[in-house]
Amino acid sequence: MLGSGGVSDGYEVRSKRPRMMDSNPYFAVSSGTSGFQPYSYGGGYQPPAFPVARLRGLPFNCTDIDIFKFFAGLDIVDVLLVNKNGRFSGEAFVVFAGPMQVEFALHRDRQNMGRRYVEVFRCKRQDYYNAVAAEVNYEGIYDNDYQGSPPPSKSKRFSDKDQMEYTEILKMRGLPFSVKKSEILDFFGEFKVVEDRVHIACRPDGKSTGEAYVEFVSAEEAKKAMCKDKMTIGSRYVELFPSTPDEARRAESRSRQ
Repeated sequence: MLGSGGVSDGYEVRSKRPRMMDSNPYFAVSSGTSGFQPYSYGGGYQPPAFPVARLRGLPFNCTDIDIFKFFAGLDIVDVLLVNKNGRFSGEAFVVFAGPMQVEFALHRDRQNMGRRYVEVFRCKRQDYYNAVAAEVNYEGIYDNDYQGSPPPSKSKRFSDKDQMEYTEILKMRGLPFSVKKSEILDFFGEFKVVEDRVHIACRPDGKSTGEAYVEFVSAEEAKKAMCKDKMTIGSRYVELFPSTPDEARRAESRSRQ
């Protein structure tokens, strides 16, 4: 799920997926009631501050890509756009590769994104964790430690996609940035995919946007493959959407630019 600066217009990547909290040293979570107590005195080990910043005042059409652009040149690990009752709240959490990156990010406080100025300020790791838990709960992926209102029923969440018109193309969103074509083929292993028509969308710097377009042998096969919606590749759950050959071609053309 690692990502860094360098962006391209035209890609929309929403952050509605589980976060990787175990493979990064900054995401260490205590086990047991006492938790982890670092040494504070006598020259003992003091872990670095969790490298997260909070943004407020974002445009309501803001995407991950806009935030990558806002922090161009900084190393971003994760972006969480905060939603309330299914609507973007104008706030976000951004996790960086290290504490020094946060210090640089704070210098961009009150700079503009579009016509709005954006507040950038420090926050605690637990604030970020709480926001992730709230998002995951809303999306219907249960977290046993989080108590909140029940998520929408599965039938309600998927009814809109069931009613859409299908072609032989599906769009994938929320992929790990390191995803490979072979992983996508394995993901759709039980379905008939046109193997040379799997396109992973990339930014101009060659890094993945987290999206891909997959062609199946028929529209019916693509619709069957929608049963994989919100299943995981690595630590991320992947959203699937009906797409069109034109949309796939445009994405492929942008990746070549």
